[in-house]
Amino acid sequence: MQIWAGLGNPGTQYAMHRHNVGFMAIDLIADMRRFSAPKKQFQGWVQEGRIGNDKILLLKPATFMNESGRSIGEAMRFYKLTPQDVTVFHDELDLVPMKVKVKRGGGNAGHNGLRSTDAHIGNDFRRVRIGIGHPGHKDKVHGYVLGNYAKSEMDALADMLGAIGAEAPWLAAGDDARFMNEVALRQA
Repeated sequence: MQIWAGLGNPGTQYAMHRHNVGFMAIDLIADMRRFSAPKKQFQGWVQEGRIGNDKILLLKPATFMNESGRSIGEAMRFYKLTPQDVTVFHDELDLVPMKVKVKRGGGNAGHNGLRSTDAHIGNDFRRVRIGIGHPGHKDKVHGYVLGNYAKSEMDALADMLGAIGAEAPWLAAGDDARFMNEVALRQA
């Protein structure tokens, strides 16, 4: 079993924020892969399903970004899993918009959701880093990540999320390189 957690802030007012792209990815995977209806559990919303032979628990913490790790840690401990069984989908300032990269471990680059996850489960989890680009100056970061995607970005956003959902079996199988390659090819 694997836990795939999307990072974001709960509430419709945050739904289209760049900071919520992790939630968007989880929602799209659930829809494309016909996961169960969401239910409240582990201080968040969970949906269960399979991708290939792998049982996946999709998790959207309801704790707000800064406390995401509480929800992820609770689910991980309940299922007696390790950080290696956890994948976190999150926005990444240091990648160009719509670029998708996967890595295991590493720092949190000031991302409060990753900082919280590190604090609750350690940092040896897999990260699906979804590029949102950088606004250019550190003083603009807060407003940028908590701002909505622009109308001009919607087609590219839909394409990128669709590619993540379509190529999710590679991620489930642990073939991160193939997942990244296939996602990039779908966006070309």
